[in-house]
Amino acid sequence: MLRIDSGRSNQYCDGLSRRSFVQLGVAGMASLGLSDVLRATNSAKKKSKSDISTILIWLDGGPSHIDLYDLKPEASLEVRGIWNPIRTNVPGFDITELFPKQAKIADKFSIVRSLHHDTGDHFAGAHRILTSKAMGVSGGNLPGKFPSLGAIATQQLGSKAKGIPSYVSVPIASSVGRVPGYFGGNWLGVEHDPFQTGGDPSKDDFKVKNLNLVSGLTIDRLEDRKHLLSKLDTIPRAMDHKGTFKAMDQFDHEAFEFVSGKRAREAFDISTENSKLRDQYGRNQWGQSTLLARRLVEAGARFVTVHLGGWDHHWDLESGMNRVLPKVDSLVSSLFIDLEQRGLLDTTIVMLCGEFSRTPKMNNGGNGGPPLSKRTPGRDHWGNAMFCLLGGGGIQGGRIVGSTDKNGRRPLDRPVEPQHIHATIYKAMGIDPELMLFDTIGRPTLVLDDPTPIHELL
Repeated sequence: MLRIDSGRSNQYCDGLSRRSFVQLGVAGMASLGLSDVLRATNSAKKKSKSDISTILIWLDGGPSHIDLYDLKPEASLEVRGIWNPIRTNVPGFDITELFPKQAKIADKFSIVRSLHHDTGDHFAGAHRILTSKAMGVSGGNLPGKFPSLGAIATQQLGSKAKGIPSYVSVPIASSVGRVPGYFGGNWLGVEHDPFQTGGDPSKDDFKVKNLNLVSGLTIDRLEDRKHLLSKLDTIPRAMDHKGTFKAMDQFDHEAFEFVSGKRAREAFDISTENSKLRDQYGRNQWGQSTLLARRLVEAGARFVTVHLGGWDHHWDLESGMNRVLPKVDSLVSSLFIDLEQRGLLDTTIVMLCGEFSRTPKMNNGGNGGPPLSKRTPGRDHWGNAMFCLLGGGGIQGGRIVGSTDKNGRRPLDRPVEPQHIHATIYKAMGIDPELMLFDTIGRPTLVLDDPTPIHELL
């Protein structure tokens, strides 16, 4: 057997000096070059000093590109839909009339209009967007097969501040109902799953679970318990191939930092936020979750996801869009303005997308008859053309990347895949897009099959 030192464990996780080892069977080395092994080992050791954080606003269920950021006013009625485009403060950059607030700040973000992965399966689409990989995941094969963008970013970079979790989901890490689903660390280990706040940040009684000491437990008693656990730590960890001990170390460390310091409690306490600013984000779960995400990156979190569910509009698209798009308009515009005013926009990437888009042609709403009948039409699943909003953290604003054909069915030029979005995020965060990591059997694995970022945005 060949033993390869894969470097110190992440300093944020346990702060200890023990090293982890990966064992590679000689038979498994046949398909690997020594350069691949050394490169992966070096990747495990190398840690960036990047100051960049990312907020991913996840539109779970699949938002329609034609109704949000890629309108087709010249198309037939069943394609162009119900709403008209409006001009923004950037010439040639039109968006839906339901986004008047974003129209005033379009110079702060860009839209990739030619994103595609060509599947209309919720689970396959979510896995591809969140991990960049297909790997056979679908509605008939649900388990995640690869670490998520957030898990890899935080595994590489760690938290920016002691006592603040590196990877957080507000209020939940849910992809198509799977928790943490394709947001998770998968074979990187459960220690790289996001910390989930739970609850509703818009409620007066909102509290983050597991953040306070139980009744009767003091800091002194907690210190004694931590010392006792360290003395009991005698089980041979080299035999723990699944990484359970490493995960337990991180959980113990994070729990101790949470309850023994006030930094996390203050960051999660949204009730202390300016009332006028809370109004601007929107006094609803979506708006307040986004505001909480800003508080967390300001406090030192590296990657924060915000879950906005309910985008599977197969019917009654009109009422659905009229209900949710004004909320999205308020929270997106407020987030960019807020980050800029606090001097955080240059160090915070904002990403907005879902697992796929919706069909260019509207359906009949499930009532029979032609498209648009009975005023309850919707759009079905579509992965051949979709959008992704990106801005902040060194990503150029006011730009449109790619285009779709006249009916929004497919990219017309500059096609972009999920891996190119990931490469752009990695590059902006100071992570090498050609990163290799060891998988569960010790095989050096490329994080991205194509590590080419979207150069127009960098």
